[in-house]
Parts: sequence; structure tokens; C-alpha cells
Amino acid sequence: MKKSAPKKKPLFVVGIRGQLMLFIGTMTLLTLVLVWGVITYALVPQYNRNIRNKLESKAAAIVAMIDTCDVPISNRDFGILVLNNDFWQNVNDTFNQKIINVDGCCVDFSDSTLRCLKAYESMYPCLLHESTGAFGGDFVYNVNTPLVIQMRQKLFEKGSLYEIARAGTSQQMLVGVLSADGQYGVIVSASLAQIATAAEVMRSILGPLALVLLVLDLIVALLFSRWFTRPIQRLSAGARQIAAGNYDVQISVVHRDEIGQLAADFNHMAAEVKRSAQLEKDILANVSHDLRTPLTLIKGYAETVRDLTDPGSEKHTEQCNIIVDETDRLSALVNSVMELSKVQNGSEKPNLIDFDMGELCFEVAGRYDALCDQNGWQLKLEADQAAPVRADPAMMERVLHNLLGNAFHHIGADGVVALRVLPLNEGCRVEVEDHGPGIPPEDLPYIFDRYYRARQDAGKTGTGLGLSITKAILQQHGFAFGVDSAVGKGSTFWFIMHDTRTQPNP
Repeated sequence: MKKSAPKKKPLFVVGIRGQLMLFIGTMTLLTLVLVWGVITYALVPQYNRNIRNKLESKAAAIVAMIDTCDVPISNRDFGILVLNNDFWQNVNDTFNQKIINVDGCCVDFSDSTLRCLKAYESMYPCLLHESTGAFGGDFVYNVNTPLVIQMRQKLFEKGSLYEIARAGTSQQMLVGVLSADGQYGVIVSASLAQIATAAEVMRSILGPLALVLLVLDLIVALLFSRWFTRPIQRLSAGARQIAAGNYDVQISVVHRDEIGQLAADFNHMAAEVKRSAQLEKDILANVSHDLRTPLTLIKGYAETVRDLTDPGSEKHTEQCNIIVDETDRLSALVNSVMELSKVQNGSEKPNLIDFDMGELCFEVAGRYDALCDQNGWQLKLEADQAAPVRADPAMMERVLHNLLGNAFHHIGADGVVALRVLPLNEGCRVEVEDHGPGIPPEDLPYIFDRYYRARQDAGKTGTGLGLSITKAILQQHGFAFGVDSAVGKGSTFWFIMHDTRTQPNP
């Protein structure tokens, strides 16, 4: 047979600490790249859109004042400009009272002759209106520069204006709107130099900042990963100890997060593994003992029958009966083990049908009449009402036999065992009650385990698998089950079944 080539181990394996550091470092770099992209490609356009929206809003509000004025805001008498003082006083008041806030803006009013009517400046320097002035004196503006005349011409030709004027490092956004009659134009502008400078400054410091952040993040990631992986390393060490056979391992639960929950689950698993290992030892011991005793008896009596006993004597018959009984006992043990194995590994699936649990209990109880008459016992059946359920009747019959057999095995001095079917809103509750010695509280959690026997049962005959088979069957059906017991007063084993209205089809 051709052997498969062994798998090669990877040359480089990144642990959880390395993965955390790589993740945090990658996220930092991605964040910085995102910030750089926003600064480079999104910051200036978004800023320009905001400035344009504000300038358009201001220009529209100013033009609305012109359109709502009842008389022309200006006229030219033989080339001489005459202004409507009331209108312009209203404009001054509107700007001064910040009803239309033009701080940091330039507002240019012109008529269809492309000449300036009024100019309001609160921005310096302004590319549209050149200013001159001495220190301590007033600024004088040239309101008809070639650039502003060119912008007015575009405004009156196109009906609207959106331009970005540049001169050296200075940038200025211009937004123009015409009046409704097309006789007057308003150009509102604002400087863009600040955002461009800010973007350049941010890009210049982003490189060193990225390096500092990356180093700090890696240091923090190193410290955090060491703190984060320490409990995982303890869990790994504990798992290795369990694999080596030390089932007493317990991990201290320090954290109250998912890692702490994992440690608690690990401790529970270790305890269950320890209990399972001990149970496995007990099973081997009990099975060995249960098998050894009948086999020894069978062998001894068979040899006696073969060598010594007269074939026709009464003793010969008695010894042969012992051989048969021990063989039956051995067969029952093997059958119980096989039955439990089939139920637990799922090879035997329940065949769910609708039936009356009260009728099934009546049929099963009838099979114990001979046993009760022989021993002077009494089986009380309380199943007066219909109890429709959905389950596997053959499996439920096994459950009843196991529970009744266990009850008769621990029957009390009064010789009474009770079998009850109590109808519920969503099914029925089945109880098997005995008045025997009861079960100590420390034994109750383990009473359904394989080969588990309470202290008072030590030395009694039986396979020790009846309650385990019962547990496996009820778990397959999804039925709740349990036992209520008090020492000296007896025990009540119970399970709750679903009715045909609440149990879904498989």
C-alpha cells in the first residue's frame, strides 16, 4: 500500500499576539491612508461645495432684495449714475445687522453696462477690487478692474456665474446671479486660500504623525496581546495536562468576559472528563464483575454436571437450572449494554406516532399482576383520563418497564408501587412512585448515570443500566425527566410528554 507523504509544517506561523499586532498595525495604516485620501481628494472639494452653497444663498438673497424693490435701484442720466438711496440704505442695514452676513466676502453690484454700482468689501486682499492705501489711512478700491469686468460680462452673457479666480497663491470663489429683469448683476466672492493652506499643512504633518502612531500602536498591541493571550496560554497548558492524564486541572477564572467564560467552560469540561474517566473505570470494574460471576458459576456447575452429578438426580436438575439462570443473567447484561449503545449513538431512531399514554400504562401494568400476586405486592394504576401524546410507544414501554422494575427492586414495607398519568395543558406527566428507602441527596445528580448505584444498592443484583437507557430514550424524545426522593420515604421518578398538538413531526 502506498504511503501518503507526510504533511510539511509551515515555515512561518503567526501566533495570536502576532495576529493582533498585525491587525492593529494594518488598521492604523488603513486609517492614515483614509485620512490622507480625505485630505487630498475630499476635503478641498467638499469645502468648495460648502462655500459655493453659502455664496449662492447670499447672492440669491441679495438679488431678491433687488427684485422686490418697487423702483429701479439706479439709473444713468446722460451717463451720470444716479442711485436709489433708500434701497442702498436698506442694503447697508441688512449687511450691518447680519440679516445677510457678508463678513469675509466681497459683494459687487453692476448693471448691464458692466460698470460697478456699489462694492462692499470685507476681505483683503480681493482679486476683483484692487485696493491701495497707506498705513493708518483708508483703503481705496478699484471697482472696475479688468478681472471684475470680465466676470460681469460672463454673468450677463450666461445668466449665472461660478468661477475660481487665481493669482499667485491666492484663490477666490465667485458666484454671480442676475436680477429677474436681467438689468442688474450681483457677484459674491470669498477667499479659498485658507483651506488650501490647511490641507497642505495637514499633508505635511501626516507622514511623521503616521510613523509615531504606528510605533505607539505596535507597543500597545504588544502589551495588550501579552495580556490577552495569557489566559489562552493557561488554557492550552491545562489542555496538555488533561491529555497527559491529569484530570484535576482547574483554571483560575480572572476575567468576566468571553475568555473568562471559556475558562469556566474548560473547568466544567475537566470536571466532566474526570467524572467520565472515573465512570469508565467503574464501568469496567462493574462489567468485569458482572460478567465474571455468571461465567464462573456457569463454568463451575457445568464441570460439576459433567464430572460428578448423576444425570437423573434432583441435584443435577438444580445445577442445570443455575446454569440456565446465570446464562439468562449474562444475556440480559449483554442485551442491556447493546440496547444502551444503540439508543445513545442514535442508530435506533424513535418512530413517533399518536397514541394514548393512559392505555399504554394500563397494558404495561397488567403484565405485573402475576409478580404482585406472587409476592403480595400491589401496583396502583392512576390513569383515568385520556392522555394523547406523540412518541415511540415501544420505547415508552421500555421506559415504563425500567422504572417499574426499579420501583419493585426498591419496594417499601407496604409493598405498594404507584403508576400515575397526570394530564397537563400540553401533554401529560407520568410518575412511578415507591415507598422504599429513598435516595440520598448526594446520589440524586448521578442516579441516571451508567452503572451508578447508590450506597444502599451496593451488592444488589441487576445490570445497572435500566435508568441509563431510560435517560437516553427520554432525551431522544426531548422529554423532561427527573426524580424526587426523600430518605426513608421513597422515590418518585417522573417524565413529561408532549401531546399531539404541540409535538412537531420529525
